[in-house]
Amino acid sequence: MVRIKFFIELRYGVAGFTSDFILNIHAAQTPCQSVVNEKLQTTPAVETALFTDPTSGNRYARMRAEPGILSIRYDATVEIAHHFESPDKVWEVPIAQLPPEALAYIYPSRYCQSDRLRQFANTEFGGIAPGYWRVRAIQDWVHKHTRFVSGSTNATTSAVDTLVEKVGVCRDFAHLMIALCRALNIPARFATGIDYGSDPAFGPTDFHAYVEVFLSGRWYLFDPSGMALPMGLIRLGIGRDAADVSFATIFGDVQSYQPVIGIEGVADKAAGIVLPQACVDAISTDSARAPA
Repeated sequence: MVRIKFFIELRYGVAGFTSDFILNIHAAQTPCQSVVNEKLQTTPAVETALFTDPTSGNRYARMRAEPGILSIRYDATVEIAHHFESPDKVWEVPIAQLPPEALAYIYPSRYCQSDRLRQFANTEFGGIAPGYWRVRAIQDWVHKHTRFVSGSTNATTSAVDTLVEKVGVCRDFAHLMIALCRALNIPARFATGIDYGSDPAFGPTDFHAYVEVFLSGRWYLFDPSGMALPMGLIRLGIGRDAADVSFATIFGDVQSYQPVIGIEGVADKAAGIVLPQACVDAISTDSARAPA
């Protein structure tokens, strides 16, 4: 098990009129990720409504702010009891055996145009035996052929754009890997979170995007950007692509400032709690699903 403490600080300038915010910055509650404690504060104090999407499990905070500066801080401690499996025992699930909740993640979506990448995906990966190692080959291909450059893309950049331009940030790496997986009928979804153990060369701690792929009845973790240790990924939200899981959706005339994020691993050897580390096993933070 790993235990991680983190905080997220957001700051906005609300101009002219009252503005509304929907935030997805609360740590997700999954079968393997539990929230030990958490606290959300706003300055000035504003009424906040918390709710959880029943399908995705994403947790949201909705608030309305008057003109002026709005500061938001979320602190949490989470514990993650990962499921580890030998990659050789992890296989792709036939479409006919997928559980209903996985079906949404085999279709093309706004940023993951898998229908346009079928021929390419089959040419590159069709000869690899179905299973974990084929998905790993897709991850490694995206990492090898895409260069990480901060600020190189924008909110309209799609998987096809990244394939052509060969440059992007973590969200773009994730979109391309997801599109290639779906082009081979492998369910894959976009995950947002915070990552422990990222190389300082990438800059200060920030929100991170990675990929979860449905294999052998579980959602397994993959990071095609190569920035994070899978054991150090904290899930905030999941969706078909980035359009589903923005950390902040804002309605109104609002100026956004750079988020400030801090993260700390907590080790307790006597309690069996270790720091995130590199691992050769396939890793999941979900419970097993029965076939449909």
